[in-house]
Amino acid sequence: MGAEAGDPSSILSLAAAFSYGAASMAMVFVNKAVLMQYVHSMTLLTLQQIATALMIHFGQALGMSKRKDFSLMTAKKLLPVSIFYNANVGFALASLKGVNIPMYIAIKRITPLAVLVTGCIRGKGKPPTQVTLSVICTAAGVLIAALGDFSFDLYGYCMALTSVFFQTMYLVLVEKSGAEDGLSSVDLMFYNSILSLPFLFFLIIATGEFPHSLTVLSAKTASLSFSVILVVSLVMGIVLNFTMFWCTIVNSALTTTIVGVLKGVGSTTLGFILLGGVEVHALNVTGLMINTFGGVWYSYAKYKQKKRAPRKIQPDVESHAHK
Repeated sequence: MGAEAGDPSSILSLAAAFSYGAASMAMVFVNKAVLMQYVHSMTLLTLQQIATALMIHFGQALGMSKRKDFSLMTAKKLLPVSIFYNANVGFALASLKGVNIPMYIAIKRITPLAVLVTGCIRGKGKPPTQVTLSVICTAAGVLIAALGDFSFDLYGYCMALTSVFFQTMYLVLVEKSGAEDGLSSVDLMFYNSILSLPFLFFLIIATGEFPHSLTVLSAKTASLSFSVILVVSLVMGIVLNFTMFWCTIVNSALTTTIVGVLKGVGSTTLGFILLGGVEVHALNVTGLMINTFGGVWYSYAKYKQKKRAPRKIQPDVESHAHK
């Protein structure tokens, strides 16, 4: 539930939204910068989750943070959510190795379409026409942009689309399980990182990353610039998870949706300027503009839908689809 205008908590609401948007945008660029030098994406994700668990553990030991005692019942409830969350992030990281940032953001904007289709299959009813059309517009923009993407990477595109699938499953599970009930941002982060580790250890061994990835990492850390980027990536992983859960708890669905769209627009624009890897083509730029227009239209359509609908306490899974 978001804060109303003039409410004393409106500053907190704005701070949570801004923090999530800034952290989410920065994380894409930081991960891309690391993966340009270090291709072992699953090992990177594992290190981020270890850093998160250790930070929370030592933070509690030093009295800097509070969390509830570990509960097997809560862990069992959150396990499927954690698996899909990490599958989403893992495939997203893998896609960043081959896909430029504007196209990555565009592909991830397909998630609302997948969520809408899943909702219809689950019998949630037909969404408003403007919501449906805006999401189709977003998806069409991706197809047009892909046709003009000179740096097209089939593997990267497949990884990004697989990430969309897992993100959809994650969002549906969050909605069904009410995973955030009674848990703080720190609690959610801790459970997610602890539950992630066995799954991630299995993956880095199964994919053949381990132990070669550690040998490469050891050699790479001799470079000061890489070490700095790696540390920033680990810290940003913690910051992103915290701000994501914080924004979800403090803000309304509408706020989270708009933050996601604005973050996407900003990331797309900066992606053309920073890190390279983008060859500009008329089709590519046109597609990205259509995709961005679809994202803004989607926010407007959701805003109108929210104004018409009676107030009710119910999570809106589509609002989290821009993470």
